[in-house]
Parts: sequence; structure tokens; C-alpha cells
Amino acid sequence: MSSESNNELGLAESRSEDAEASDTRQYVTFMCDDEVFAVEMAPVQEIIRVPDVVRVPLSPPTLEGLANLRGKVLPIISLRRALGFDEREADDSSRAVVIDICQPMGFVVDRVASVVGVDVSKIEGVEGIGGTVNTELLSGLIKDVGGHAMVMVLNFEKLIDQEFAQLSELTEQRGLVNSQGLGASSASADSGRSSEEELHLVSFDVAEQEYAIAIEDVQEIVQVPEQIVQVPRAQSHVLGVMTLRNRLLPLVALRRMFALPERSADEQSRIVVVALGGASVGIVVDNVNEVLRVPRRGVEAMPSLLARNGDMSDITDITDICRLDNGQRLVSVISTHNLFRQSSIREALNTVNQQDDRANPSERQQDVSGDDEQVVVFRLGTEEFGVPIDSVQEIVRVPEVLTHVPKAAMAVEGVINLRGSVLPVIDLRRRLGLSAVARNDGQRIVVFLIRGVRTGFIVDAVAEVLKVPRQAIEPAPHLSAEQATLLARMANLEKQKRMLQLIEPDHLLLESDLHSLAGMSA
Repeated sequence: MSSESNNELGLAESRSEDAEASDTRQYVTFMCDDEVFAVEMAPVQEIIRVPDVVRVPLSPPTLEGLANLRGKVLPIISLRRALGFDEREADDSSRAVVIDICQPMGFVVDRVASVVGVDVSKIEGVEGIGGTVNTELLSGLIKDVGGHAMVMVLNFEKLIDQEFAQLSELTEQRGLVNSQGLGASSASADSGRSSEEELHLVSFDVAEQEYAIAIEDVQEIVQVPEQIVQVPRAQSHVLGVMTLRNRLLPLVALRRMFALPERSADEQSRIVVVALGGASVGIVVDNVNEVLRVPRRGVEAMPSLLARNGDMSDITDITDICRLDNGQRLVSVISTHNLFRQSSIREALNTVNQQDDRANPSERQQDVSGDDEQVVVFRLGTEEFGVPIDSVQEIVRVPEVLTHVPKAAMAVEGVINLRGSVLPVIDLRRRLGLSAVARNDGQRIVVFLIRGVRTGFIVDAVAEVLKVPRQAIEPAPHLSAEQATLLARMANLEKQKRMLQLIEPDHLLLESDLHSLAGMSA
């Protein structure tokens, strides 16, 4: 970034010169399409290469997306689109001019020309000219400067007022939005949480067999890292340790523990981080399937004959069997208490804790403070979104057939039978104004209880359950009224080069849809 800083264009030097000549104003000139424009230098913070962006649903079409600029979220706007020019891909000459208008924003231009000092006598009004640019967006014309016969001075305040009409109003509401946390939807969700008559489970596959762990024992679900450090003298099913937010986490391979065939980790593989008594262990599984709510009447205890069989080491970790889909689907429930009771895992934990205490005593103390927010991360295309884990009732597969409802809202795909209850299902892509994709095996339905209405939303894939440090969460730039309520915050994970758009589930349903959806599920 430093090579593209203000000093590259002499902005710092020009500002000092400006102080010496009160009748001269400093401008940054740039090209967009075949036109030459200028902006007063005072609000220009810096000029950078066009960064990678995260696309934001429900935002104005001129917004390219959001970028990470030294730990801060920066909206990136296409000036070509804003001015009505033809689209053109950014290239090596393209730059983003960062201007502070209510909040810093980056405007993508084709090329930055120079920084020029302009005598105020050379600045004229825009009366009587027409042409390619709406004169309402211009604050003046500069003649015969920088080798150009005429340079148009853009009024970025008017441009923003035109393209982001609600920005000023939303900025005033920032304090209100900031006071709302991820837990804003948790209160309504709590009424739909597992009762004593249900088990709430995270299910996953290991060697084409389905297993599950109680959700209260699951701390998070993360991807398998590229590097795993071996633990000396550990048993074969203890893969080693990984670093997770400055802590060492021992990893256990269920395939090895259950004496199943070996398989290298791939993009579908996940680590289910479980906890018991203050200790944490990462369990490597082939893929995570769903979050299940299983009625206790569909759960049977492991037959005592099998549980006593000492040769079946995997059975000793399984306490219950869930019968789903009229007995066609069996899910084995793993007891983390029994898993941690194994001597090999206790030894690995002791070794890791000793190393962790020696290496990071202060960071270890900070980590147990619980100053994190736990979110379920899912994908729509290449973008990542998060919702508070307390708001998610369950996550289920998309069935082959959904029952379509006549005259339903466009985003409503239909209804499904979820354990005897009718569940309305909405395509989240359509709800957010994104293009549709064909159904595939990776898609899931995330089920929420929104103001008393139980509703499922189809997402492209559920990636992980993640603990996000609160200091990494900040207000999202306010770009439209709906975006400001539905996508009010972002998790800016700078070290991981990730930005998660955090959805407020209570705002997923419009008021106009609540009544009709409640009627479907009745």
C-alpha cells in the first residue's frame, strides 16, 4: 500500500505549498472514460490500487463492494457506473481515490493524472454547458491546466447524495444500529430452542457413516489448516496440534480412532472443536452435514451388549442412536465425556497445555475471557455471511422436491414437511437480490424462528461455526435502508484476510411477508 500512498503523487508537498498561496487551490486530476475530471485535494485521503472486494447484497448498483484498508472497511464505488459510462475491467492503471464524505469511500477511476495547483481565476461555473456528464454533479470547470483544455471538477457530495440518497439519514442512525448486537435476534430465537423433549445435535460424516455431537459441547467448526504440528509419543489417532486464535488445539482423527480407512483431508473436511471441563479438542471429520433437532422418542440408547464389548473402541464413545426418516437413517451420537476419558487424548491435552502455558501464558489468560461471538458461517457464491448461532434452530438438507405454494412471494421456493410441521422455505439469494443457481448437494436450509414464524432459508453451503473476537466486529458502511438493518455489522478478520457480513435474522422477513408465511406454517 505504501507505494500508492499520498506521497506518490506529492499530495503532502502540495498541501504545504497550498498554505503559501492562498489564491491557489490544489486538485487531483484523473481520467474516467475519455473525460478528465478533478477533485479538490482537501477531502482526498489517499490513492491506492484497486483492492479485492466483498460484494454486498441490497446495495446500490454503483457499489463494487467492501475492501479491507489497513483494518478498516472501505466501500469501493465504480465512478464509471455512477457517471453512466460503459463498463470496463480495472487494469494496472486503475486506481481507487479515497475521499472522506461522511465516511471514507474509494472511487475507482481509469487513471490518476496529476496533482495541480489552480489559480482561482481559472475556475469557472458550469452554466451553459451540456454533454456527457450531468452538470448537477459538477462544481466548476478548470481551463488550460495540466495540459488539458478543460477539466471538470466533480462534486462528490452531490454524487453521493444522488447514488446513496439515504446515506445521511443512515449515518445519523449509526449510534442506534451500533447498540444492537448479534444477540438482537436471540431473544425471539430462545423461545424456539431445544426443549427437554429434543436433542440438538451437529451431525457429520466419517467414512460414509453419520455421527453427531450435542451442540452444547461444540465450541466451533473450522477448516483444516495447512500445517499440523506433531505431538511427540502420541498415539496414532492424535494427528497433532494446530494454532487457533493464539491457542494450541490438539487434533484427533475419528477415522483412525474408529479404525476406518485413511483419507487425506480435502475442501469438505472440517474440525469440530468440542469442550469439556475447560479443555478443548479438535475432531477431524470428513464433512459437516446439519444441525439437527431430534425428538427424544426417536433416540435409543446404545445396546448394552455392544457398549460392553471392549474390542469395539468406537462403540464406547457412542451413547445413543437416532432413528430418522422412519428408521431409514441412523445417526450415532458420540459422547464427548467418553471421548475425553481416553488416556491417549488426556495425555495429548496435558502435553499441549504445558506447551501452551510456556509459550503464551498471557494470551492463554485472555482467551478464556469469553469475549467472542459465536456465528454460523455460510456462503452465497464467493461471499461469506454469518448469523448468531443462538438464532439458528437447525440446518437441514434441501429435499429433492419442495411443494410450491400458489401466489406465494417470489423469494418463497415452497414448503417442506419437517418432522410433521410445515416449513416455508425462502431462497436467500433471491431475498438478497442475487442471481439464482441450480440446486446442488452442497446447499442447506438454515432454519430460524423470526418473530414467531419458523422459516427456512436456502444457502449455497454452510462453512463453519466460528468464534469471532468482538473487537473484530464493526458497523458495516450504511449503503441503503434495507442493507443497514439486515447487514448492519461486519466481522473484519484482517489476519485471515476475510470479511464476514453479519446478518440480523429478525430482518430477514419483511413485515408484509410475516402474515402470509405464518399462514403457510399453521
